[in-house]
Amino acid sequence: MRAGLLAALLALAGCTVGPDYGRPPAPAAASFKELDGWKPATPGMPQSGEPWWAIYDDPLLSSLEQQVVVANQTLKADEAAFRQASALVDEARAGYYPTAAASAAASRSAAPSQGGTFARGGGGTSYQNAFSTGPAAAWVPDIWGRIHRTVESSAANAQASAADLAAARLSAQATLAIDYFDLRITDEQKRVLEDQVEADKRTLQITQNQYQAGVAAQTDVATAETQLETVQAQLIGLGVQRATFEHAIAILIGKPPADFSVTRIAYKTAVPVMPPGVPSALLERRPDIAAAERAMASANAQIGVAEAAYFPDFTLSASATFASGMIGNVLSLANAGWTVGAAASETLFDGGLRSAQVAAARAAYDQSVATYRGTVLTAFQQVEDDLASLRILEQEAAAEDIAVKSSQSAVQLTLNQYQAGTVAYTAVVVAQTTALADEQTALNILEARLVASANLIEALGGGWDATQLPAL
Repeated sequence: MRAGLLAALLALAGCTVGPDYGRPPAPAAASFKELDGWKPATPGMPQSGEPWWAIYDDPLLSSLEQQVVVANQTLKADEAAFRQASALVDEARAGYYPTAAASAAASRSAAPSQGGTFARGGGGTSYQNAFSTGPAAAWVPDIWGRIHRTVESSAANAQASAADLAAARLSAQATLAIDYFDLRITDEQKRVLEDQVEADKRTLQITQNQYQAGVAAQTDVATAETQLETVQAQLIGLGVQRATFEHAIAILIGKPPADFSVTRIAYKTAVPVMPPGVPSALLERRPDIAAAERAMASANAQIGVAEAAYFPDFTLSASATFASGMIGNVLSLANAGWTVGAAASETLFDGGLRSAQVAAARAAYDQSVATYRGTVLTAFQQVEDDLASLRILEQEAAAEDIAVKSSQSAVQLTLNQYQAGTVAYTAVVVAQTTALADEQTALNILEARLVASANLIEALGGGWDATQLPAL
């Protein structure tokens, strides 16, 4: 009979309740709209085995990016969160197996002899020793799949945590690249202002000479001095921006700002554009989409966990006991006893608790589906935004380069005319101001293009794909 009961329980095992998971469809276009008809001037793709930042061909940037993975404290916290999630998978899997324990007990009791009272001094007292030991085991077979669904949910959660870690790593790397580009462009802005200061000093000398020769007004000298001091003030102000970017990079690589600095160099770089591929590929290349998809799988498994509560629990147990009044022969077979049993329990009334839990699990799943689809749509938007930025900024940069050359020529022509006495000094001021603004605008456009380039790489997943998720 006991064998038949065990066979019946094992036959029922594997009757996993709850819906099996299947990834629901997500909206995806056939191609990216903002790529239509545009061929980037500088397409970029890292060679096989190279990280994404290799396309910028900047050794210092590459060195800094590698330090983000090693030293960034936020990533260390995310990595610990993944290890915790992985441990929860092992914790859930432990439910598949029986639990075994061993116990030992010893006691000594006293009782009055011959049914009388305890005698003072122990003369009328009898003593008894009792020793017992033995193993015991219990097993709750996963008949309705509650443990299976729990493991499934925990594994999906751990994979979501791994994807979150990958997304955080990519975000930190992209942020460092953007801070690095901002710092380098700030240095170029300083170079432009330094050149302008030197030019303004020469212009001031010209106006002073013109004034001393009696062919220029004192107001021209005052205006030239004002323009010089204004540019010098702008140059000093850039020091704040540069320091801020340098400090941000230090934190990203896990160093105190006081222990880190970036040497200023002349910075000329192309703006590589990583090919975006087809929109549907984002579903496998974005770690945040993978995290949302795994969270959805976890929520789906929790429906089965909730539904399993409708069915009875079965427990199989067995124990052996050795008992004796003498410790020396407690393990003798003559003193052995055993117990084997099975038990079942079922909740008959819970005031709607289980149905509410199932409804809550289904609602949580529906929420995760909406979150997943929203994450996919946001990913498409980010790629389209960055493609549009890169395409339009590339055109703007070409037009601005022409404007810079024209304004620089205008400065020299106007200055020559001023020295010849054919134009007022205000024409020189206007030409110099326009030229400076055009150079600064050109650098701002370059900065925006570099930032958009890094943002596009992040939006495309930075070379990550879902095959990198751990198998749990």
